[in-house]
Amino acid sequence: MTTTSLPESLIATLAGSYYTDENIFALLDEANMADSAAGAIAATKGTASAVRDFGKRMMRDHHQLRAQGEALAKKLKITPAAPSDDPIMTAGQKHMDTLNSTAKGKDFDRAYVDGEVDIHKAVLDVATKAAGQTKNAQLKNLIQKAAPVIQSHLDKAEVIQKSLK
Repeated sequence: MTTTSLPESLIATLAGSYYTDENIFALLDEANMADSAAGAIAATKGTASAVRDFGKRMMRDHHQLRAQGEALAKKLKITPAAPSDDPIMTAGQKHMDTLNSTAKGKDFDRAYVDGEVDIHKAVLDVATKAAGQTKNAQLKNLIQKAAPVIQSHLDKAEVIQKSLK
């Protein structure tokens, strides 16, 4: 089972939206939290060592990104607030539901990696849009420093995805 419509639905939701800095912090935090949680499942439920290792990397990297975002929000005295049209929470929950309902084995490995490819594409779009919308130089800098990390995750997920076919 794949979530191939995930990036398209997220991008469509984001396309016409304007997000405040409070919204941006909330969206990025949700994405990091969801990816770390999905990684935790993959680290134990993954069959292929590449999937388990990638899950551990997602836990570590997204925990670090989340901590950086939380620290900056605190420094700037910004309280994250999800937008009313929040697409990240729904997408993250859909991915978690898929992972929790898919039996350990090749189907799980494919479901996890396919979801990670889709989600990282969408998160890159969210980050690009957020960087263009924020007027806060420190938030823009945080996003610009995180973007290559997210891109490297996407690249690695695509390599693993090809190896699972």
